[in-house]
Amino acid sequence: MSRRDAAGRAAVAGLGAWAVFAVVGVVAAGGGGAPLPVDRGLLSWSLGHRPEVALAVARGLTATGTGAVPYALVVLAGVLLGRTSRLRALAAGLGVVCLAVGQMARYGLMELAARPRPPRLDWATAASGWSFPSGHTTTSALTAGLLIAATLLRGPRGRTALCVVAGCWGALVGLTRVYLGVHWFTDVIGGWLYAAGWLAVCRYAAVRWLPSDVLDGLSGAGATAGEPPGGAERSYSGRRARPPA
Repeated sequence: MSRRDAAGRAAVAGLGAWAVFAVVGVVAAGGGGAPLPVDRGLLSWSLGHRPEVALAVARGLTATGTGAVPYALVVLAGVLLGRTSRLRALAAGLGVVCLAVGQMARYGLMELAARPRPPRLDWATAASGWSFPSGHTTTSALTAGLLIAATLLRGPRGRTALCVVAGCWGALVGLTRVYLGVHWFTDVIGGWLYAAGWLAVCRYAAVRWLPSDVLDGLSGAGATAGEPPGGAERSYSGRRARPPA
C-alpha cells in the first residue's frame, strides 16, 4: 500500500469515527445533558451489583487509566516498536505526544459539552470535571491503541494475545467508570469514538509527514525475521552470500 493510500484510509477512518462521536455528543449533551435510557439502566444495574470485592477490583483497574501508567505503557510501546536506540526514542516520544495532545483536546471538548455527571451519591470513587467524553476511557483507549499498533507492526511472538490483553484493558477501564457511577455509558462511548478518531489522525500525520527512512524503520519494511534491514542475507565476511550452484 502506498503512503498516499494509507493516509487516505486513516483520514476516512478518523472522519468516520469523529462524525459518529459528534452525533453521540449532540444527543448526550442536548437537553441539559440528561441521561438516556441506556445510561439510567446501566447505572441502576451497577448500583444493585456492587459487592466489596468487585468494587475493589474496579477501583484498582480504573486507577490504571490515568496518571503515570498510560504514559509508561506508551513509552513501552515505543521501545517495542523501535529497532534501534534512535527509533525507540523517536517512537516513544511520538507516542507520548499523541497521548498528551489527545488528552488536552479531549479536555476542551469536555468543557464545550459541559455534561453533568451522575448524582454524586451514586459515586463509588472520586471524580472531577464534566462528564462527556470520559477522560479515563479516552486515555486508556488511546494507550491501548498505541500498544496494539506497536505490537502488530513489530510482530513479536504471541502478538495476538498481547493485542487482546491491551484491548480488553482499554475497554474494561472505560466500563469501570460506569460501574463506579462517575460516568454515563454514553460518556464512555464518546471516549472510545474520540480516541479512535484521534489515533487515525495521528496515523495520518505519521504516514504523511514522517521521513521515509523513519517510517520504514518503524514499520519494518524491507526487513524480515533473521534478515538484516538491507535485504539479502550476508556472510560473516560482510560479502553477499554466493547463491548455490
